[in-house]
Amino acid sequence: MIALLTGKFLHKSPTQLIVDAGGVGYLVSISLHTYAAIETKDSGSLFIHTKVSEDAIALFGFATPDEMGIFEKLIGVNGVGANTARMMLSHMKPDELRQAIIQGQAGQLERIKGIGKKTAERIILELRDKMGVDKTAFANTNTHQGNSAEQDALDALVALGIPRPTAITAIKKLQYSANTPPTVEMIIKQVLKTL
Repeated sequence: MIALLTGKFLHKSPTQLIVDAGGVGYLVSISLHTYAAIETKDSGSLFIHTKVSEDAIALFGFATPDEMGIFEKLIGVNGVGANTARMMLSHMKPDELRQAIIQGQAGQLERIKGIGKKTAERIILELRDKMGVDKTAFANTNTHQGNSAEQDALDALVALGIPRPTAITAIKKLQYSANTPPTVEMIIKQVLKTL
């Protein structure tokens, strides 16, 4: 299976591109989100999901492993094919799609071409607890060293019964000293004080 392609980006379009890797041109289907990330680049790497069927091998490329992870979760839902999942990731950024699913916003999903009410509800039902959190959800905090502590604290807060979106918002609002990375215990205590 192909998991990563690195090479020159040839014949780019908002839905496909050809990656020249070692003299072989690979046709890769992409989302608008990935296209925006590579639009000005002549070369680079894409994370690849390889779909094998009886009559074809199709490659789907992603700028980030997070986007590919959401794509793979989506195609695991009955009734959501690879092209529908790619359409969803073209319509919404990965973090927006994740939040819509976690918060049960079926109406937002229904606005996407090919997603009806039943499919939107099925996606939310099956994926709400599987979505996890993108580490970039904490990009506005003052320290990158806090990411694993923040993730652990978030998991603990959710286990305590606090809704995931509420916990994420509360953690993002916390202020830390630049010299002292926060501990899991410190984050949990501060969040509980604000709720």
